Amino acid sequence: MEDVAVLLPSIVVGLLFWFAMKAIFNADKSERQAEARAQAEADARAAQSAERRQADEPPSGQPGPEAK
Repeated sequence: MEDVAVLLPSIVVGLLFWFAMKAIFNADKSERQAEARAQAEADARAAQSAERRQADEPPSGQPGPEAK
């Protein structure tokens, strides 16, 4: 029984450390996923606005409406 009493504090501290590290890594993983989603949405918006700008431009070689 003395062996358990000697090892118990180290085991408890080890478990607390493990839970703390697990929480930190899970928070980091969630943050990375959220950042990736935000970046993907920003890229999609940028691609859409580029497509709109390209659709608004007159084809090359033809004057636009302001040239008339």
